[in-house]
Amino acid sequence: MMEFIRNNKAMAGILTFLRIYIGYQWITGGYGKITSGEFNAGGFIQGAIAQAGGEHPTVQGWWAAFLETVALPNAEIFSFMVMWGELLVGIALILGIFTNFAALMGITMNFAFLFSGTVSTNAQMVLITVFLIIAGYNAGRFGLDRWVVPFLKNHTPIMKNKEKKVAVA
Repeated sequence: MMEFIRNNKAMAGILTFLRIYIGYQWITGGYGKITSGEFNAGGFIQGAIAQAGGEHPTVQGWWAAFLETVALPNAEIFSFMVMWGELLVGIALILGIFTNFAALMGITMNFAFLFSGTVSTNAQMVLITVFLIIAGYNAGRFGLDRWVVPFLKNHTPIMKNKEKKVAVA
C-alpha cells in the first residue's frame, strides 16, 4: 500500500487534486484575513482560553496555559503568522512546491485550531493532509517539486552528502 501511495503515477494525480483542494482552502482563508484588514487572533485566543473551563471543557488545560502565557500576549505576531501562513501554505500546495513542508505547516496550523476548540473543516483537512505527507514526493510529482526536488538533490551539499552516506551503507 505504501509503495502505491508513494510511487504510483495515478495516485499522484489523485494527490494533486487533494493538494489543490487543500491549498485552495488555505489560500482563501489567508487571503480573506489579509485583505479584510480586520483579522486579530486575540479574540479567537481569548475564546479558546474560555473554553478550557467549566464542566466539559473543549480545550485542554495545557493548551489554554500556552495560549494565555505565550499566544495572547503576542496576539499581533500570531495574527500575522496565521494570515500569511495560511496564504503561503495555500500557494505552495497549489503550485506543488515544497509540498511536504507546506503540508506539515498546514497540519500544524490545523492541530492548533483543533486544540483551540474549533472543528469546522479542520479535521477533514488534517485527514487529507496526512495522505499528502505520507505520499512524500509523489504528492508534488505533478507540480513544481518535479523540478525543484531533483535540482536541490543535485545542488545542495547536504543532499549530496546524504546520498553518499546511503550509497556507502
